[in-house]
Amino acid sequence: MFSTSGAYTPLFWFFELLALAAFVAEIWAFVDALRRPAAAFVASAKQTRPLWLIILGVASVIGLYTCAVSRGFSAVGILSIAAFVAAAIYLTDVRPKVRGYKSGGTNSGPYGPW
Repeated sequence: MFSTSGAYTPLFWFFELLALAAFVAEIWAFVDALRRPAAAFVASAKQTRPLWLIILGVASVIGLYTCAVSRGFSAVGILSIAAFVAAAIYLTDVRPKVRGYKSGGTNSGPYGPW
């Protein structure tokens, strides 16, 4: 669909780079979620860590498939968009909340100890 007489068009390469950038974001989100403690997710009221690992793991697999196998427009296009949206939600909403989690005593407030 993107090729004309055996040559790839610039639009094809643009979509390939876009898929690669989305895959990098999905992997980054998954690895970041692996590094955060489970208590941080519960404390920040952002679902649970296993749920986010499942969501981001599936998103990463879809991103890998999109980069490696899929060529042209297909049904996987809407799935790859949904996978990127899941990673973007984690990186912009959940990550800042769980990153600020500090384990310790009960005398610490949102701006430090009190």
